[in-house]
Amino acid sequence: MGELVVIRHGQTEWSLSGQHAGRTDVALTAAGEAAASALAPRLAHRRPVAVFSSPLSRALRTAELAGLTRATPDPDLLEWDYGGYEGLTAEQIRESRPGWDLWRDGVVPGDADHPGERLTQVASRTDAVLDRIRPLLSDGDVAVVAHGHLARILTVRWLGLDASASRLLGHPHPGTLSVLATEDGQPVIAAWNVP
Repeated sequence: MGELVVIRHGQTEWSLSGQHAGRTDVALTAAGEAAASALAPRLAHRRPVAVFSSPLSRALRTAELAGLTRATPDPDLLEWDYGGYEGLTAEQIRESRPGWDLWRDGVVPGDADHPGERLTQVASRTDAVLDRIRPLLSDGDVAVVAHGHLARILTVRWLGLDASASRLLGHPHPGTLSVLATEDGQPVIAAWNVP
């Protein structure tokens, strides 16, 4: 049985500043491109049977630089739609909502391009991705290139946990990979946040 390799896109100006970048298409920085390229040797031995990516350029470019040239864009791998919090840092949000926590409090609606999503909606999208990926794992590894919060939700859903358990995982750094596998028939995290 193959493993599911989950890659967070490389650094962007917004990930560097801590801004919430859900649907805004922010390009990789030079450091983000370098980190994505550095993943290629680590992934070279895997030869995944399928590669899926968020359709945003930061994810597709990461896939390309990491040597995953045949990535299929999948809209279910888009980052959480942060609604009215798009482009804001957690500190900025807490100025108007003291004590705000994304996992507990969610987001507020935004404009037409950023209407916002509930955690359960994001979890439904990751469940759909996992439903499509699980049958492919019998033929080998599958790689997914996506975003930080989405990777956490995808991981806890892989483990069979409620999406709110995502708060228990550290935020994966840009340009890192994690590996989801099975051990004795049970889903496990085999590696997390590896540069």
